[in-house]
Amino acid sequence: MFEKAEKLFKEKKYTEAKGLFETYLKSVPNHQKSIEYLGDIAGSSKMWDVAIEHYKKLKISNPNSANYWFKYGGAMGMKAKSVNKFKAVGMIDDIETAFLKAASLDKKHIETRWALVILYIELPGIIGGSEKKAAKYADELLAISKVDGYLAKGYIDVYYKRYKDAEVNLLKAHQIGKSATTYAKLYDLYLNKLKDKTKALNLKK
Repeated sequence: MFEKAEKLFKEKKYTEAKGLFETYLKSVPNHQKSIEYLGDIAGSSKMWDVAIEHYKKLKISNPNSANYWFKYGGAMGMKAKSVNKFKAVGMIDDIETAFLKAASLDKKHIETRWALVILYIELPGIIGGSEKKAAKYADELLAISKVDGYLAKGYIDVYYKRYKDAEVNLLKAHQIGKSATTYAKLYDLYLNKLKDKTKALNLKK
């Protein structure tokens, strides 16, 4: 039954998969992968409270799993974006703690470091935002994956409207990665931030 549910999940047939995972959990309580999939399904429907509950169970029973801490922090972060600002502020400590825990457990966990870069850049300074902290995790990304590192540095530069610096970093990312993501970030910078249509067109060619 689990294999069938997993297959449905991978085919994005989430409603059918959910029913099978829930049935499977009745016969095999605390089956970790089923709980994780149910969290992922809830997240795909933006049911953040349900996703948080599933990931919370997983991080409690697997306190050394960076992935579960990351998913828990991520679901909390998405919920924070959907509630009022006062409620969101009260959640920030838990979100930051979860990401920091994931980062400490896995020195090469790329997604967690990206989450911390974005968290520290988007948060106002008064509640923990810090370019210095964001830059620290961008540097850690650079050590793990050059493409992600330069993209993260470019992201920070764009946020602070340092478009020339952003160009240097995003160009490096694109030269290494040559992916749809690196192209899109650089093209957007040329067209919408630097307002340089010539560079945008040259990149397209």
